[in-house]
Amino acid sequence: MIIVHHLENSRSQRIIWLLEELGLDYRVQRYERDRKTMLAPPDLRRVHPLGKSPVIEDEGRVLIETGAIVEYLVEKSGRLGPPPRREDVLRYRQFLHYAEGSMMPPLFALLVVNRLGILGRPAKAPIQKMMDVHLNWLENELDTRDWFAGETFTAADIMMSFPLEAATSRAGLDARYPNLQDWLARIHARPAYAAALQKGGPYAYARATDRR
Repeated sequence: MIIVHHLENSRSQRIIWLLEELGLDYRVQRYERDRKTMLAPPDLRRVHPLGKSPVIEDEGRVLIETGAIVEYLVEKSGRLGPPPRREDVLRYRQFLHYAEGSMMPPLFALLVVNRLGILGRPAKAPIQKMMDVHLNWLENELDTRDWFAGETFTAADIMMSFPLEAATSRAGLDARYPNLQDWLARIHARPAYAAALQKGGPYAYARATDRR
C-alpha cells in the first residue's frame, strides 16, 4: 500500500486527490505545521532528509517532488496521463512542470511579502504584476478547451490545482478570470476531490462548499 506523507495545507493535497482519481490503495500519514514558523515538523526528516511534503513510500521506494510523484503514479496506474494527440501531449508535459517551475515561485514570494507587512510593500506590486501575466495567459489558454492539456481531464489539471487555488487567496484570481473560475468549480465538483478532502483533513484552499 502507498503511504502519503501529507503536510496540512500543502502541495501534497494533490497527491491524495490523484490517488482517489486513480483508485489506488493508500493511507495518509498527516503532519501539522509548527504554529509559529508554519514549517513542517522534524518528523518528516525521518522519512526523507529534506523534510518536505509530499513524500510517498511505495514498494520500498521513497519518492519526493510533486511532479515526479504524479508521473510515477500515472505510470503505475496507466490512467490520467497525456491524451493521444501530439499537441495535447506537449501541453500535458508543459503544465505538469509549469505548475511548480514557473507559477509557484512568485506565489511563494507573495506569501513571504505578505508576512513581512509594511516591510514587504515595495516588493508586492512588481510580484503581483508578474502574477497578473500568469493569470491572463492561463485564462486565455482555457478560452478554447475545457482542460489544460486538451478536451479531457488529466494529471496536468491536478498539478495546476494548488497554484490556482493559492492564487485565489493571495494573487487576485477572482471574477475577472471567468475561465479559471469555471475550471476551479469543475475540479471542486469532482467526487474524488471531495473524497481527498475527507482523507487529507482540513484544507485552507477549499471553498466552504467543498468541505462538506
